[in-house]
Amino acid sequence: MSAVPDDAAAPAAAPLGKALEDRHVEMIAIGGIIGAGLFVGSSASIAAVGPAVMVSYGLAGAIVLMVMRMLSEMAVALPGVQSFADFARLGLGHWAGFVSGWLYWYFWVVVVAIEAIAGARIIHEWLPTLPVGVIGVGLMAVLTGVNLLSTRSYGEFEFWLSSIKVAAILVFILVAGAFVAGLTAPDGPTLANLTAHGGFIPNGATAVIGGVTSVIFALTGAEIATVAAAESAGGARTVARMTYTVALRILIFYVLSIGLIVAAIPWTQITPGVSPFATALGVMGVPGGELVMNAIVLVAVLSCLNSGLYVTSRVLFGLAAQGDAPPWLVAVDRRRVPARAILIGSVFAYAALGASVISPERVFAFLVNASGALMIVIYGMIAVAQIRIRNRLERSEPDRLVLRMWLHPWGALATLAAMAGVLLAMALTPELASQVWASLLIVAVAGVACLVAARRRRAGS
Repeated sequence: MSAVPDDAAAPAAAPLGKALEDRHVEMIAIGGIIGAGLFVGSSASIAAVGPAVMVSYGLAGAIVLMVMRMLSEMAVALPGVQSFADFARLGLGHWAGFVSGWLYWYFWVVVVAIEAIAGARIIHEWLPTLPVGVIGVGLMAVLTGVNLLSTRSYGEFEFWLSSIKVAAILVFILVAGAFVAGLTAPDGPTLANLTAHGGFIPNGATAVIGGVTSVIFALTGAEIATVAAAESAGGARTVARMTYTVALRILIFYVLSIGLIVAAIPWTQITPGVSPFATALGVMGVPGGELVMNAIVLVAVLSCLNSGLYVTSRVLFGLAAQGDAPPWLVAVDRRRVPARAILIGSVFAYAALGASVISPERVFAFLVNASGALMIVIYGMIAVAQIRIRNRLERSEPDRLVLRMWLHPWGALATLAAMAGVLLAMALTPELASQVWASLLIVAVAGVACLVAARRRRAGS
């Protein structure tokens, strides 16, 4: 089972370093999950769904958990192949690696621009004389420099940023837990807030299911661990362990923290766009809560920005290694860092950032909308690839299946059905429909690019 089809003229890739430790990869996975989507974006979900938003996060978390289990099975069965784009390539053909790789690269280039803007706006509130665009460029320049220094420097930077986020959430859980239990609340336990304002499901079961469409994107990012594992000594073993820790992170960092928020204060007090963590801390009487949360959100943004720059470069490096991107991108510097791929990724991110300043309502809005459903499409390709690879291995090399996807093939099929349901729900939701169609347009563009690249390869052979 070759990672590259015989007809693909891929250049010889220079080896990346093995500078990341297991602790780096684990925190990179956490950093991919915990971002502004939790600290700020969850406000819109709470306002739309009510206390039952916990169920929405649980359902979305189950989808991500199943995808991570599929990746873990393939990583253990196929050591040396850790990029999810290469799993898609092995399961579905060269075209799938091309399409999923470029879609994922596009997704994170846009995320980098979004996170740079979010961070710049926070700093702009503290330093109003500096324009948001200038601050955004400065943040990207600093973190591009961090990534260029070495893979180790990226890993250490991300480790400590993620550690701060984890510590902040754990402290919040302790403070909010004490308040909800009545230990610090002036009027005793506040669990009644879960049902006192229209009930636990105030907007109906449809809103709970619809909430999955918005919260699932806050939970994506754990798959970055499969990319980072290629530069760690642990490799497939580290990726496999991610399956179990991802479930625990989702339970603690999302379901528990959001559950404590809606238990501590009436969900009707949550304002979309305003951090529900800051709102809750204010109600609980924590001094300086808003300032602290703004600082934590900035850390989360910088972490996602750092990871975004990292993953865009590694995906681009992987595409070049498979012959799907210019061959000069497979070069690494003396520190075994793909500096060219890092710089190219940052150039496109700068372009997206520029679009946010020059044409925020048209060009940048399209770029953001066109990334809205891409992760569901990519996850769907991974699920289909896993089914095919699993069936192939069961026939030829069953001893490789040391770690198995649950309930094969029904677990993967159920996950596919759930993802299709999310896309359908988005298409039927007026405020989300544009994201589905714009994303499908980008998928079509990637498909056409794949056909053109295939014709050029055949013409050159």
